[in-house]
Amino acid sequence: MDEQKKPVSEQNIPEVPVEPVGGSSDGASSAPAFDSKDVEENKVIAALSYLGLLVLVPLLAKRDSPFVQFHARQGLVLLIVFMGSMFVVWVPVIGQLLWLALVVVNVIALVKTLMGQSWKLPFIGDLADKFKI
Repeated sequence: MDEQKKPVSEQNIPEVPVEPVGGSSDGASSAPAFDSKDVEENKVIAALSYLGLLVLVPLLAKRDSPFVQFHARQGLVLLIVFMGSMFVVWVPVIGQLLWLALVVVNVIALVKTLMGQSWKLPFIGDLADKFKI
């Protein structure tokens, strides 16, 4: 019998691996997985980490939540990079591209946080891991 004519239940369909809440299982560069209860209770306050100076709210208010602290450290480093990039923004093309990239990364991180996911930001995530707050 042809593969196309078999019912779906009899076809060899590869299974998609299921990731833990907030992380992935692809190795050291991935974000850590967190307790699903912690994620559900704190994803809104963790999202404040990506709204400029509001990063101080989750950083100080939810010190007992690993999910919030993960995002707060990343948000703090992202804020520092944003402030440092203000000197480069005036360079005609490179500055605008850097600023646009930072805005896009910030929006993606905010949306993923509200969805309860943890995404280790490119380059910034490694710096954030070194912060012990």
